[in-house]
Amino acid sequence: MTTSLATAVPAGIYNIDPVHSRVEFAVRHLGIATVRGHFGSFEGSFEIGEELASAKAHGSVEAASVDTQEQQRDDHLRSPDFFDVERFPQIEFTSKEIRPLGDDRFDVVGDLTLHGVTRELTLSAEILGTESDLWGNERVGLEARGELNRKDYGMTFNQVLGSGNVLVSDKVKLIIEVSAVKA
Repeated sequence: MTTSLATAVPAGIYNIDPVHSRVEFAVRHLGIATVRGHFGSFEGSFEIGEELASAKAHGSVEAASVDTQEQQRDDHLRSPDFFDVERFPQIEFTSKEIRPLGDDRFDVVGDLTLHGVTRELTLSAEILGTESDLWGNERVGLEARGELNRKDYGMTFNQVLGSGNVLVSDKVKLIIEVSAVKA
């Protein structure tokens, strides 16, 4: 099935521009606030053909590049309690299926490997537009969002607080904003 997305984005291979992209997460802290963080080192690419359903995507994140603007928390996140970056330095996502939803929206179903565990994850994505930059490079912008349960990936560290709330929620929201350049 060809959609407006397939005609709006020229076919080709696109490489993520890390300077103009972000890989972020948000998780509830103490049951009352949201902690947001991002990864400073990542790469990825995607290939768009004539049909949206044939598109493919792959991305990789350096787990040690986690940044929540709190050094002590970041060090804990790098430890075996969470990402265990010594044993599992990479977080990877590889698409298996693209499901067009109409307008410039689609679902990306793929395998996420995190903390040594691979599980299927669906990201809801939207093309934000295409443009040629000042140097004549073709670019495409997109945003993807998803949610995972960190326990599904073996990240079980937690503490129950006096109120019954927990230190950190099991539910983690993912936000990926991409500007990619056609190869």
